[in-house]
Amino acid sequence: MAPMLRIGLVIDDGLDKPDGVQQIVLTLGRRLAALGHEVHYVTSTTERTDLPNLHVLGRTVSVRFNGNRLRSPLPARRADVRRLLAEVPFDVLHVTMPYSPLLAGRVVSAASPRTAVVGQFVIYPQDRLTRWGIRALGLLERPRLRRFDAISALSEAARESVREAYGRDVPIIGGPVELGTPAAPSPGGEDRPVRIVFLGRLVERKGPRELLAAVAAMPATRPWTLTLAGRGPLLDELRDRARAAGIADRVDFPGFVAEEDKAGLLADADVVALPSTGGESFGMSVVEALADAGGVVLAGDNPGYRTPMAGLEDQLVNPRDTAAFARTLARWVDDPAARAAARAPQRAAAQRFDAGEITAQTLAWYEQAITARRSATRAPR
Repeated sequence: MAPMLRIGLVIDDGLDKPDGVQQIVLTLGRRLAALGHEVHYVTSTTERTDLPNLHVLGRTVSVRFNGNRLRSPLPARRADVRRLLAEVPFDVLHVTMPYSPLLAGRVVSAASPRTAVVGQFVIYPQDRLTRWGIRALGLLERPRLRRFDAISALSEAARESVREAYGRDVPIIGGPVELGTPAAPSPGGEDRPVRIVFLGRLVERKGPRELLAAVAAMPATRPWTLTLAGRGPLLDELRDRARAAGIADRVDFPGFVAEEDKAGLLADADVVALPSTGGESFGMSVVEALADAGGVVLAGDNPGYRTPMAGLEDQLVNPRDTAAFARTLARWVDDPAARAAARAPQRAAAQRFDAGEITAQTLAWYEQAITARRSATRAPR
């Protein structure tokens, strides 16, 4: 049996939001703890109290970065960092990258020479300014990066960013997703409308506008409905657009969907459309859809989504080409046999990111880093 490890999962942001990076940290932490490892969460402002071994080292301010609103840490007190590292003799510090020099950077600098430090790069910059900022941060952090014993990337897109920012070629370890037994779809006859489902934040880069435009232009022969599930600033605009297109009676806005209800919603979908226009580093929602959808999954053809959709490239769409997107939707809406045939290969693609498999890959990565760290610190004979 592998020895128990003391693992610090270090993230500059808080752990209150259900966003992709937070899901990765929390899912990995649960899985590692279930295997008997001692898991600590090292984070900035976090209000939740249900997490064991939670260490909040600073406050955050809200900033806009890479098309998202996120929180950036204010400087962590060095005394607090040193106290934590003195109290907990970590075997591994697992840092979410890119990181702030003001929180995670200070933890890395103060780490014991006996502690392996690993980093996982989790974003894909969607614009030139963000790419420039990450390159500049990479140059600034070049001396501290030498302290990392291993770096990985969440996807091929994220790996390209590591090459550009840090000049390093690294392995890919995807995001861990809990894949249970697919929920059974609700019974329905061949005469019921085909259900098209979008599940995600109603923000520009997730593509709900493009999906609504494509559905309105869709030359399908079968009746259909569209569910735009989620919250976000585009809600009122999307309702207005549906009314203007004359399809308001076929478009549903159920709002936020709780984690425990996602699988059922996806299982009832004949077509799941996730037409993100860019800025995605991986696509946790895509993996969940591949695992649970009752029909076909169509995803935006952006660099981050190509990793979970590998092998399913004919189901990638260009959301901004409304006419082509509409034709693709119509083809799947009108072909129930093709939708049914898509389920098995989609489930197989999702299994590559099963939480147990990704946790095993992560532990093997840790062991390699620990071995490298021990070799680096071993006293000469």
